[in-house]
Amino acid sequence: MELSGLVVRAAQTLATGLGGAIAYDGVKRIVRSAAMRSAAVTVTSWGLRGAHAAGVGAERTRLTIGDVIGEARARLGEQATVPAAADGHGH
Repeated sequence: MELSGLVVRAAQTLATGLGGAIAYDGVKRIVRSAAMRSAAVTVTSWGLRGAHAAGVGAERTRLTIGDVIGEARARLGEQATVPAAADGHGH
C-alpha cells in the first residue's frame, strides 16, 4: 500500500516538473523571439513620444509665463530685461 502511494506521488512530481520545464522552455523561446523585441521597441517609442510631448508642453508653458510676466512689467512701466543680459554675461 505504501509503495503505491509513493509511486503515485513520484508520478505527480514528475508530471509537475515536466510541465514546468515545458513552460520554462516556451517562455524562453518567446523572450528570444523577434516579436518580443518588436514589442519592446514599440513600448519604448511610445515612452519617447510621451517624453517629447511633455517637453513641448513644458516649453510652451514656460514661454506663456514669460509673456505674462513681460506684459505685467510693461503695465507697471518697468522695462523687461533681455534674457541674456539677466545672466550677467557680457559677451
